Amino acid sequence: MSSDPCSIKIRRARSTEPEAVASVFRRSRQAFLPYLPDLHTFEEDKAYFRNIVFRDCDVWVADEQQLVVGFCAFKQGWVEHLYLLPGYTGRGIGRKLIAKAQDHFDHLQLWVFQANVDAIAFYERNGFVRIRETDGTDCQEKMPDALYRWDAGVTAGL
Repeated sequence: MSSDPCSIKIRRARSTEPEAVASVFRRSRQAFLPYLPDLHTFEEDKAYFRNIVFRDCDVWVADEQQLVVGFCAFKQGWVEHLYLLPGYTGRGIGRKLIAKAQDHFDHLQLWVFQANVDAIAFYERNGFVRIRETDGTDCQEKMPDALYRWDAGVTAGL
């Protein structure tokens, strides 16, 4: 891993990269969200990203020397995924990725697990505001989560 943030390029994901993105998703969740149940195999994750996320979302990746180290998947009004590999947080990469979604849309929402305090702090620093909490009954992981919203031009939390 390079310590030079300039070695990271933010680019649109290639159609050949669902497996690399699924790998970042799995490794990040294992490292940062160890309390979540592991509900799917890596093969299922790859199929999900290939057949659903890459079809329905605009996917941008953080690339370091041809290695995908993070990604953001978004669509009209929603950030579906934002994940970085361990060792790549705190370097402004997540900010650059979320900015891609914010550049495309004036309003965005996203779900975050309430236990994921680092992600919550990140989203709040980037202008997202909590609008609802749940007990997790309706999410696959059955973990309490929160709905956040961002609106262009609103500087709450900044």
